[in-house]
Amino acid sequence: MEAQASQSGFNEWTIPWDSPDCEEIEQLRLGRFRPPEYDLPSGVVETYQRDGVAFLKGAFADWVEPLRAGLARNVANPDSYRFPAESTAPGEPGRFFDSYCNWPLIPEYRDFVFHSPAASIAGQVMQATQAQFFHEHAFLKEPGTQKATPWHQDMPYYCVTGNQTCSVYVALDQVDLDLSVKYVKGSHLWDKLYHPKVWLDGEDFNTADKTMEPVPDISANLDAYDIASWALEPGDTILFTFRTLHGTSDGEMRKGRSAFSTRWMGDDVRYCERPGETTSPPYEDHDMQEGDRMREDWFPVVWRKSLTA
Repeated sequence: MEAQASQSGFNEWTIPWDSPDCEEIEQLRLGRFRPPEYDLPSGVVETYQRDGVAFLKGAFADWVEPLRAGLARNVANPDSYRFPAESTAPGEPGRFFDSYCNWPLIPEYRDFVFHSPAASIAGQVMQATQAQFFHEHAFLKEPGTQKATPWHQDMPYYCVTGNQTCSVYVALDQVDLDLSVKYVKGSHLWDKLYHPKVWLDGEDFNTADKTMEPVPDISANLDAYDIASWALEPGDTILFTFRTLHGTSDGEMRKGRSAFSTRWMGDDVRYCERPGETTSPPYEDHDMQEGDRMREDWFPVVWRKSLTA
């Protein structure tokens, strides 16, 4: 593929988007394929609906090594994949890397989307009749990194709106509690959207969108919020909505921290035009209009609730 010219801001093109073409999508369309189901522990759905975040111990332990291998491809040759971002400025210690929308290109990522129970888990906690795949997002903070992930919601970055959403965040390394991602419990119910942040410098963007407001200074007032956070082992999983506020401290990473997150949409999610910089994922020529369901050939419905469930 030929490289595409870089855009300004957080969406840096490297290679162009192609509509996904894989056997699993065709098998799903024909009703010949179904991903594995997952038997959720009691209380997880209720916790997710109430807090906007829930934890599963060791749910993806068997997927850690394949996902590490996929991430190694992504990190070693980032310009061969889509939207690589380096969020440590020159002179800052360590490395904070992320990249997304690469599931058609990285076989380990694609296998996880279709052959892990992630879709089943997302569909259940969303209380949806289906789980439609949005995109994946991989992260790495190397040892010595002292860069905070700014407090943010995911939805303001996205071209979708709706309440039935879920990120399935899989830890690929052991993470101590003080360096783990923190979540504001119940923030998904605040009926507020906050300006997205540039991870490199923590500045707001798309501030002309008056339907949003600045993120409150949560780090300076942690005691004022009900915070959820977990020490993590590889394979541990955090589930959270696109509206749940989350972020990290700028504490020095004593070990590397990598993670792999898949984003899922339920029945009520629709395409949304947001003003300002092109939102994530910034695909062109999608032919969707405000309020449309997300097209299933680009965003496949991986899981459907059993009629006997």
